Amino acid sequence: MAGSASVLSDNSLLSQLDRRLYRLERVLALLSGLAVFSIMILAVISVSGRNFFNQPVPGYVDWIEQMMPLIAFMGVAYTQRDGGHIRMDIVVSLLKGRALWLVELITTLAVLVLMLLLVWGSWAHFQRSFDFAAPMWSRDSTIDIGLPIWPAKILAPIAFAVLSLRLTLQLWAYGRAFLSGSEQPVAVPLIEDVATQAAREAAQLTGHDT
Repeated sequence: MAGSASVLSDNSLLSQLDRRLYRLERVLALLSGLAVFSIMILAVISVSGRNFFNQPVPGYVDWIEQMMPLIAFMGVAYTQRDGGHIRMDIVVSLLKGRALWLVELITTLAVLVLMLLLVWGSWAHFQRSFDFAAPMWSRDSTIDIGLPIWPAKILAPIAFAVLSLRLTLQLWAYGRAFLSGSEQPVAVPLIEDVATQAAREAAQLTGHDT
């Protein structure tokens, strides 16, 4: 399941790379949030235009299609870094030490391989759409107002590539933790117990950090 997690840091190269990548991930997550907000505003304008002026936003569905990859993909690396993705941890939660880091290492490697395949496939999908010689550099467009589709298609390989970088750093961190036997490795989400989660949530509600 998804749970609250903390990510430790130190002065190592791994932790420095983690923090630098995290800044990029936060920007992408912000773009995703702005896309959600833009869709809300667009919906209000379109509904208001239809009800009061009998004129909704032209190509409303086309604009939604263009923004959906921003919402669906741009925040995945940010969520991975903070340990927010849904997962079944019934078995993993029972493991400690090297056994835990070995399992995390294997599962992270499997996900990394999958993401690299998705980067390759989504990039090929983008290339089939993009063409410098075509109008608006696009071989295909939306049905209603003819927006080029390649800007939306390129977002998937970009987001998957950033996630692959995040997984690579986590693979490094888990491998180092497995070899050293560290109980609290840096650059990976460490699942917190219920008491720690409650304290963190209380601090957020009161506006104070613990």
